[in-house]
Amino acid sequence: MASMRDIKRRRTSISSTQQITKAMKLVSTVKLQKAKAHAENTTPYFNYMYNTVCSMLAKTKNINHPYLQTREVGKKGVIVITSNRGLAGGYNSNIVKMIRDDEVITEDNSQLYCIGRKGMEGLTHRGYTVAMDESDVMDAPTYDDASRICKELLDAYAAGEISEIYLAYTHFKNTVVHEPKLLKLLPVELSEEDMAASEGSNVLMNFEPNPEEAIGMIIPKYVTSLVYGALIEAVASENGARMQAMDSATSNAEEMIDNLTLSYNRARQGSITQELTEIIAGAEAIS
Repeated sequence: MASMRDIKRRRTSISSTQQITKAMKLVSTVKLQKAKAHAENTTPYFNYMYNTVCSMLAKTKNINHPYLQTREVGKKGVIVITSNRGLAGGYNSNIVKMIRDDEVITEDNSQLYCIGRKGMEGLTHRGYTVAMDESDVMDAPTYDDASRICKELLDAYAAGEISEIYLAYTHFKNTVVHEPKLLKLLPVELSEEDMAASEGSNVLMNFEPNPEEAIGMIIPKYVTSLVYGALIEAVASENGARMQAMDSATSNAEEMIDNLTLSYNRARQGSITQELTEIIAGAEAIS
């Protein structure tokens, strides 16, 4: 059985840790409120952008543009959005696991464009190749950051260096639900609804001044919007996951402190009983 000194020392250590986790929970809660409002205000726009582009391309035919060409071979470019810090539960590990378990994206046929150190470290350790590290963007993501990153990917896509572009991020549903998602950005995959709507309509999409120039402007906006939307949702998800993790850690620390306090009281009671027994035994021996 541990001594009272050991129990007291451990209880003090856990109490100090509990103060840290409680403070981190409060900080994450404040950050979450701002990030949540931002995500809820912007998510509808990015969803509408995705649906609009898919619907538009479903009604587009015979346009020769590098952004719309399907390539049989080539590396798959994957934008991986995670955090720069840990202590967020399974937030980062869920993204790593999703990519690792995916049957289409493997270590040999992909190259990663990482935004967030934790995802980069986890996937590099498993043999994936990192083509770009933009982890500093996660500190305060902006639309300009997303535009710069997407321009590099689109240039590589147009040059044939990569054949597909994917986006791996954490979708923010609500404060307690965060879902890792893998979205294919290019070539655009049309849903059954878009295909059915296209087949049922004889009206094709008209572009001005010409289709190639319009596509050259629309696709970068489409990709940048989705990446920026993913960054906004990732920030909200990270803070929500960290708030939950720190809340659980604080509760666990409270439970451990209660158990150690009980153990300390039992050890103290046992020590007092032993001292009384020794005093009584000594008194009887003298008499």
